[in-house]
Amino acid sequence: MKAAVLYGKKDLRVEEVDLPILDKDEVMIKVKATGICGSDIPRVLVGSAHFFPIILGHEFSGVVVAVGEDVKETIIGDRVTAVPLKPCYICEDCLKGNYSLCKNYSVIGSREFGSWAEYVKVPKMNVVKIPDNVEFIEAAFIEPITIAIHGLYRMDFKPLSTVAITGMGTIGLLTLQCAQLMGAKEITVFDIDDRQLEVAKKLGATHVINTLSEDMMTKVDTITNGRGFEMVLETAGVPATEMLCLELAANHGKVMYIGTPHVSFEVQPRQFELINRKELIIQGSWMSYSLPFPGKAWTMAAYYLGKEKIKVRELIDRVIPIEKITEAFQDIESRKVSGKIIMELEKGVVI
Repeated sequence: MKAAVLYGKKDLRVEEVDLPILDKDEVMIKVKATGICGSDIPRVLVGSAHFFPIILGHEFSGVVVAVGEDVKETIIGDRVTAVPLKPCYICEDCLKGNYSLCKNYSVIGSREFGSWAEYVKVPKMNVVKIPDNVEFIEAAFIEPITIAIHGLYRMDFKPLSTVAITGMGTIGLLTLQCAQLMGAKEITVFDIDDRQLEVAKKLGATHVINTLSEDMMTKVDTITNGRGFEMVLETAGVPATEMLCLELAANHGKVMYIGTPHVSFEVQPRQFELINRKELIIQGSWMSYSLPFPGKAWTMAAYYLGKEKIKVRELIDRVIPIEKITEAFQDIESRKVSGKIIMELEKGVVI
């Protein structure tokens, strides 16, 4: 099969490789569409993958074309996405349904070969059907949607709350839409890119603020009457926005960190003191899983996408064939990309 294989830092090659060999409980998926995640970027550009060579990719959709001998269901031909996490199911966290916290896990597209290929294998338990009206390109967003939903669930999101979201990349724009679905009263979003802020406005943001503007906090005070926001979600993973969230939060506010920082940074005493002075509730969110596996975030993501409650086409920078992946990463590195890049391995037809 054809695959994009990472051999080292910036050494990404599209070549022919062997098809995956199915275990008894696995299924083979013919990949129709697969995305480049923000977590894939340092693996390619910095060379931080777990091993080489590796086939990355964990956001994807396709069609089941083969099953292992222990798979008894008739699912060949099903239109699906799949959960990338492979938990151990036997540790204390897994037994409690906290699969994201499993320490004995593997991940498709990170710790084993993933979906930047014509075919990928996954455990039958990881397969999630996609609604008939959802196109394959759209279904490749289900995994990122679950990240947004899980973060909102973990912070015990309350309807009619005033909300701030920092970072209007893919996860931020999806978090915006999911917060709307869960009943946010007003949503103010923050980014340094006016183009992304314009997308956020079209998707329903009440207020948009460029964090480079000198009067940013004056605008925040006007919007919140000086109180700050009840619910604050960080999705960029950037030191500046990680700290900004503490400034934005109201007294007794909740701050949820979804974005993961990739560089070290220093927290000043004044910044940390905001946690104490405001009596903030600070939480983190990691992946998107719960009981029954893979959990309600996955059920809701597929459902809302099928009901056209979540829009993803507006989040796409471009759709490319797999042969263009090296060029895409060159554009990512030179900051010529504004949105999600999707590889379409075979044009899908909506059934």
